[in-house]
Amino acid sequence: MSDSGRSTYYHDPYAALRVRNYRDFMIGGFLSLFGRQAVSIAIGWQIYEWTNSATALGLMGLINVIPLIALSLPAGLLADRCDRKRIISLGAVGAAVCSLVLGLLALGHDWMPHWAPLDWGNRVLLRIALVFEKQVGSGGLNFTDPELPLIYLVLFIQAVIRMLTWPARASILPLLLPKEKLSNAIMWNSTTFETATVAGPALGGFIVAWFGFASVYFLDAAIGLLFFVLLLRVRYLNKPEPAKEGRSLWTMLAGAQFIWRKKAILGASTLDLFAVLLGAITELLPVFAKEILHVGPIGLGWLRAAPSIGAVSMALWQAHRRPFRRPGAAMLWAVGGFGAAIVTFGLSKNYALSLAALLLTGVCDNVSVVVRQSLIQLLTPDHLRGRVTGVNQVFIGSSNEIGALRGGIMVALLGPVAAVTLGGAGTVVVVLLVAWLVPDLRRLKPLNTLKPEE
Repeated sequence: MSDSGRSTYYHDPYAALRVRNYRDFMIGGFLSLFGRQAVSIAIGWQIYEWTNSATALGLMGLINVIPLIALSLPAGLLADRCDRKRIISLGAVGAAVCSLVLGLLALGHDWMPHWAPLDWGNRVLLRIALVFEKQVGSGGLNFTDPELPLIYLVLFIQAVIRMLTWPARASILPLLLPKEKLSNAIMWNSTTFETATVAGPALGGFIVAWFGFASVYFLDAAIGLLFFVLLLRVRYLNKPEPAKEGRSLWTMLAGAQFIWRKKAILGASTLDLFAVLLGAITELLPVFAKEILHVGPIGLGWLRAAPSIGAVSMALWQAHRRPFRRPGAAMLWAVGGFGAAIVTFGLSKNYALSLAALLLTGVCDNVSVVVRQSLIQLLTPDHLRGRVTGVNQVFIGSSNEIGALRGGIMVALLGPVAAVTLGGAGTVVVVLLVAWLVPDLRRLKPLNTLKPEE
């Protein structure tokens, strides 16, 4: 066959990385997430070392959930009305200041005075802990460090800043690079996210062990300022389209209305929501490691890392291949595979098989995330993208917490094997229902052909 008769299609796996705007933003975002993951390990370790209380760790989750539920929709409207790069820049500086304060509090552990408001805050925290835990005194609960209430306050401020900036961060990509490179950028975003999720906690633990808690917080503060500097170099390639609607409740809910009209996005978001809600098993892994697979902390560490390893591997593979010709069908198969892998893990008593099942969950989850995020970015007009992202964050983010609660309750009622197996089977049932009820998702055209309001 002559050269003219051959396909001339060429897929550049590094297309997005060749755009300096995106490259600077991605590097800054990766470092920012890396620092946040390191801080999450350090702050959890520090609080538990001070208090010897599991409830104190649970309160950290509550601190993150409250801004998620309360601010996702307003943050989406903020991203659509204001300059997204400015929102992200201010958030980077604010988060850096918070980490700096955490570092100073860690250094001041021995000289912080016992002011009355701080002692009152510790008494409140102790009373909350005593609802669930009964051990007080030597070797038991210890809520006496005056810095503790201040740490919770700083963590809450950080969570507010993170939630106010997240829709802007998630919706700025289409403004930074050509449309045909957007799916490639989303794949690289997924790769860096999973890499930071694995490497951040590992390095955070190492730094704490060798240099102390304050070093992690100061490192994160420096990273936040570096992200701010990198953002100064970022320029919009495509002109933003700020929202022009008047201020009202319906304006804030416009993202939800758009998702309801765009059945492909609705179907993709529904799949992701129920996959997380029914298939969340991260919090249950210690139970399986100890009671069923009979492995120690190192074995548990590999179980925790396996989904991220699978996701990174899949993201790199996707980056080096052509985009899916039928992305909706690929997502349906991926979420179905995720559910099947969860069932396999639940039934497995072999460590190698369990690891393989968790690797497969990461592979399938990456396909689902890339397709869903691509649909939101490609099908949503710019003036609505922040609000659509905010609505999506409410459902996906809250489903993580509710999924962890579901898993814990079902383990208590039915045992770990039944809890995980039924969750995975439920995910497969949801896939079948969505495939039947949302034909727009099954029939979706290639991602590189999609346009807003198509």
